[in-house]
Amino acid sequence: MNETPREGSLEAPERHPLDLHDPLFYDEDALFKELERVFDICHGCRRCFNLCNAFPTLFDAIDESDTMELDGVAKEVYWDVADHCYLCDMCFMTKCPYVPPHAWNVDFPHLMLRAKAVKHKQGRSIMRDKLLTSTDTIGRLAGIPVIVNMVNATNRHALGRKLLQKTLGVHPGAKLPRYHHNTFRKRHRRNDALEADATDATRGQVVLFATCFGHFNDPSLGEDLVAVFEHNGIPVTLADKERCCGMPKLELGDFAAVTKAKDANIPVLADMVDAGWDIVAPVPSCALMFKQELPLIFPGDAAVKKVQQAIFDPFEYLALRHKTGKLNINFQNSLGKIAYHVPCHLRVQNIGLKTRDILSLVPDTNIEVIERCSGHDGTYAVKQEFHETSMKICRPVVKRVRELEVDHYMSDCPMAGDQIANGLQDGSEPKHPMALLRRAYGI
Repeated sequence: MNETPREGSLEAPERHPLDLHDPLFYDEDALFKELERVFDICHGCRRCFNLCNAFPTLFDAIDESDTMELDGVAKEVYWDVADHCYLCDMCFMTKCPYVPPHAWNVDFPHLMLRAKAVKHKQGRSIMRDKLLTSTDTIGRLAGIPVIVNMVNATNRHALGRKLLQKTLGVHPGAKLPRYHHNTFRKRHRRNDALEADATDATRGQVVLFATCFGHFNDPSLGEDLVAVFEHNGIPVTLADKERCCGMPKLELGDFAAVTKAKDANIPVLADMVDAGWDIVAPVPSCALMFKQELPLIFPGDAAVKKVQQAIFDPFEYLALRHKTGKLNINFQNSLGKIAYHVPCHLRVQNIGLKTRDILSLVPDTNIEVIERCSGHDGTYAVKQEFHETSMKICRPVVKRVRELEVDHYMSDCPMAGDQIANGLQDGSEPKHPMALLRRAYGI
């Protein structure tokens, strides 16, 4: 830390591509050298102490060491810090004053991702984590007739949850999603391009990247989106094939699996873009994967860039339509008072609060925004060793929802919504914003 930081670090954060081809990327000694450099900067700053549990894990280890400095911390703690980072990117986007273009070049999430990649490369990823991140495989197997009923019953029965805890390390208090045999792809046939009403920013017809969660766990996500978009004169279709976006495997540090997912999805989506379609993804993590992570992992891939420029969050897309007078604002039903949790993976897309903006158009609707992490992260909240921490992170969100006494609470991330419901423990269920918009339209 010999360089003098630039005054104020007022420039916009700048992400650098991941150099997976650098021979030092997977070198443990080089990794630990960079971890020491960045952790020492974090120790001297501590602005991120109240984000995820990665920072308290680091700072507590330093404070409890003999030297009360980083040199007194055992290297095994470095791995613990990486395990607690779920790549929400909020430290990079909202807290850290030393991110690029600052001379200190701190990108904490991508450094943690590198640590996860080294750990995975060393063969230290446990079977549970490999299984939980294989969302397509689980969805297909769990959705087999008869088996689907057994899986759903096991996930909701105390004895079944004890078995999952013992065999897989899945916390019995974690809320697990349902599985469906009648997946979204079975419910929605692919449409050919229709006469679309294009604008300067949108082409007026979209490919729905339904996501593995939308296909196997909650087909209503896609059904509600199709109903709303078609009500607005926007044709919706599906790609010929689709697999997991790769975000779960990215969080495991499994870049080989991420590459396979990219190779399966990108050519198909890029062809759809060439044919005149935009792309929407109803789960923020999936949209972020195509908007940010894949372009940073494969910076020279023209097809990845093409998909990056054509993919939208659904409410971002509707807001662009509204800007040019193309949104139907003839609403039939008010929605009352809503607590709106904004997921981290939506916040870091830097598109603003488009979900709030669109739903605020509904008469007699009041939306209270909660910009705090739910602590879920797809798999973090279901793991035995992290569940209680995840619920602690979510506690301020739960407290705020209770205080507001709302008619509905919602999150763009369905898993975050379930996490909030798990904290409330009052029998209530979260609503997805698209489901509420559909209700407002009365369709």
